[in-house]
Amino acid sequence: MSVVMEARSTFDIRPLSPVLGAEVVGLDLAQTLDPATRQRVYDAFCRYQVLCFRGQRLSKDQQIAFTERFGTLERHIARNRGSDNPLVHTVSNLGPDGTPSGKVGSQEWHTDKSFRPEPSLATILHAITLPPDGGDTCFADMYAAYDALADAERAELDGVRVVHSWELSQQKHGRTATQEEIADAPPMRHPLVRTHPDTGRKCLFMGVHASHFAGRPMAEGRARLAALEAHATQQRFVYRHKWRPGDLLMWDNRCLLHRADANFDAARFARVLHRTCLRGTAPA
Repeated sequence: MSVVMEARSTFDIRPLSPVLGAEVVGLDLAQTLDPATRQRVYDAFCRYQVLCFRGQRLSKDQQIAFTERFGTLERHIARNRGSDNPLVHTVSNLGPDGTPSGKVGSQEWHTDKSFRPEPSLATILHAITLPPDGGDTCFADMYAAYDALADAERAELDGVRVVHSWELSQQKHGRTATQEEIADAPPMRHPLVRTHPDTGRKCLFMGVHASHFAGRPMAEGRARLAALEAHATQQRFVYRHKWRPGDLLMWDNRCLLHRADANFDAARFARVLHRTCLRGTAPA
């Protein structure tokens, strides 16, 4: 008879910065979370927005099992599915020959899968191979960015809907999306100011996949989005995560923007991480 090990709620949660983020120490995610532990983790996730679980060594299947404790796994965009496990996306700077390519993706501010009808609730990113220094991931607090706007601007932006498009975000990078990708991820309209379904707080919802304001001239909407992003990613709203071996991050896509920082020699050192995502709900 097999024995299922459960992780108990004897662990510490310690804030990582005055802005956001907390580290979870003393929890082995390879074990099944008991209900009390699962709830404590989720409550901390909603409070701190980014959780870092230290010292993890998870297989892809174990990462999937942990992710599914908090909801439904989200499929990846069509071109990211070709791997031994299509529910786990390998994020890396390695080229086809398996050596560092010098290229680092996801350097623009974004929230994962905002082009879906039900954008991602959470992303789980597990460090497999890290450079000796750098390769940070940065997070911007969209609650704080919204709260810091003038009352008149908050009132003006409430009710604005934004077109989120995989196709148009690829155009920003000089890349043409394939017909398969366009059919897989057609444009979606979401509120610019959303109410977080767990906390009830209002926050901005935008990023690189946010193309323009629905029903308004594209240039006007893009200029407003660029100005809002510059406001929302000021240093006072940002937490920078400096990875350690074995780190597993879980962050809330509903109230954060994030980006990778290529602050390492990406042509010399490998940076490999495994990513899973949880499906969220339609923004409101």
